[in-house]
Amino acid sequence: PLPLTQPVIVSIAPGSGLSGVSKKLFAAGVIAHAESFKYYAKWRQLDRHIKAGEYQFSGALNSVEVLAQLVTGKVLEYQFTVPEGLTYKDFIDLLVQHPAMLDKSVPETSDWMTLLHSRWSHPEGLLFPSTYRFARHNEPIDIIRQAYMQQQEILQQAWAQRAPDLPYKTPYEALIMASIIEKETGQASERNTIAGVFVRRLQKGMKLQTDPTVIYGMGEAFDGNIRRKDLTQDTPYNTYVHKGLPPTPIALPGKAAIEAALHPAGGLSLFFVAKGDGSHVFAQTYPEHQANVRKYQLKQ
Repeated sequence: PLPLTQPVIVSIAPGSGLSGVSKKLFAAGVIAHAESFKYYAKWRQLDRHIKAGEYQFSGALNSVEVLAQLVTGKVLEYQFTVPEGLTYKDFIDLLVQHPAMLDKSVPETSDWMTLLHSRWSHPEGLLFPSTYRFARHNEPIDIIRQAYMQQQEILQQAWAQRAPDLPYKTPYEALIMASIIEKETGQASERNTIAGVFVRRLQKGMKLQTDPTVIYGMGEAFDGNIRRKDLTQDTPYNTYVHKGLPPTPIALPGKAAIEAALHPAGGLSLFFVAKGDGSHVFAQTYPEHQANVRKYQLKQ
């Protein structure tokens, strides 16, 4: 075996012949003898099974191990992470901006949704926020497909095990609620409690009155502050104006938020206000809620 003092990366182009591959490996110091490697690959009848891609070699490798890596296509992989609560646009921007994603072309939303047989017309919330691994030859649609399928699987499994008597007609409505919970929750321990508040408000015909939906509806007009006039702006996403859920999710919810939407905590609270430390204080009545607002937001 030829010991490598540090990892070596070798790119094998599509259509590369055995001679070219052998010379490239020898030049990179991965193998000691190009001709011996060629002879061994032909003897094993694997010379036509070498897969293109970007490979990383390290340690002391012999020809058997090097060839096995090329034949199995064990290419170098990169990580791409999308945190919960980002939007579909954030997902796509992070994906195409990743330095290892050479193909920057993303299909039109309607095209990839048709390709994946999506029954919905809006992409928000449909991709699972997680860490994905990809090789340089992968395209953005490969990651989009993986994220879409994973979100569908998680949603369908959670829907099948949902609590009884929830106010959602479809899994998609649960996904919308999950996205709101994702944006409203600073502490994981509060997810189910916040879900319970929103579920009870829906059941009582109360408006959700949740700021993240207003912000989403404002789009690029949002400058970091919500003003009183924004709460009266008639957008489909303004839950201070419209009863019920907004028309689509407002972010990419993770698994915990989806499960919280489908397993809300019991109780009587109908209001909550942020305490400023990422947590919330809950109230059953509006006067109690007003007192909490004065205490925690108006600092009175």
